[in-house]
Amino acid sequence: MKRSVIRGTGRCIPSRCVTNDDLSKMMDTNDEWIQQRTGIKTRHWVPEGEIVGASDLALEAAQKALDKAGWEAEELDLIIFATLSPDIFFPGSGCLLQAKLGLSETPALDIRQQCTGFLYGMSTADAYIRSGMYNKILVIGAEVHSTGLDKTTAGRDVAVLFGDGAGAVCLEGIETEKNVGILGTILKADGKFADKLMLELPASKYPERINAELLKTGGQFPTMDGTRIFKLALRKLPEVTREVLEQAGMSLEEIDMVIPHQANLRINEAYQKTLGLPDDKIFNNIQKYGNTTAATIPIALDETIEQGLVNPDSSTVLFSALGAGLTWAAMIYRFGD
Repeated sequence: MKRSVIRGTGRCIPSRCVTNDDLSKMMDTNDEWIQQRTGIKTRHWVPEGEIVGASDLALEAAQKALDKAGWEAEELDLIIFATLSPDIFFPGSGCLLQAKLGLSETPALDIRQQCTGFLYGMSTADAYIRSGMYNKILVIGAEVHSTGLDKTTAGRDVAVLFGDGAGAVCLEGIETEKNVGILGTILKADGKFADKLMLELPASKYPERINAELLKTGGQFPTMDGTRIFKLALRKLPEVTREVLEQAGMSLEEIDMVIPHQANLRINEAYQKTLGLPDDKIFNNIQKYGNTTAATIPIALDETIEQGLVNPDSSTVLFSALGAGLTWAAMIYRFGD
């Protein structure tokens, strides 16, 4: 049976660390206010004034993942790039990364599924592998949020949440009878909640995608109905977790580590309580990095392996995420081949 297994992981965190106290100099906020509502202490942003895009962060993460896999970039059959903050409007960051890897013909696919982008990307890669079309795939989640935030008091509810970063995974198809690799995937979406978390401008629906009048609306900055998103996450994350466990024919007790999307520590704490997970079975790093959207899960996976919390030879991991779209997803992965 064809299975999709992880051969290497990598991450890139920009060196510029922005504390809550740093934000208090830009807007009316403070460390206590931010930590109480989000759990975030610091986040990392690209260097101020420098030209750094999502594909630049992705390149470093990809090179680390390729090194761990023992692959050359030329061996890749496909690049899947998940981001909501592409370097430019078009072409996609996948093609930009492909060129930076020194490749000239390798196909590149961009996925715009925001917080669930990495899981949608992994699912897509798994489908390609199982079909026999591709065998070695690089899946990337990378974001540069900091250059698109309203860093004033008016935008603080959103601005304090987001960080920059990238995570990468090398996924390979193997023939095995072992129950390893991607064991189950559930993907969901409900577009009626699209306006609850969105970035409107620039928008092709307008005669001019962006102009002075549109800019006055503030649509060039992300907006969020935080209360609504919070309530949806508290309901849908446990639901999709139970669904993916049922699909895989597994129980929560068989999961060694749960790695949820890092949107808000309070969401993850409620999710943990609902599922009855002990502290050593769930991983959070939002305290350090904030919400890096499509990059949160691959960054966290790379960290858990590095810290010895996930055994790359035997651990079973459950990933879950919810974000703009509205989209939500869960996946179970077992290491070993």
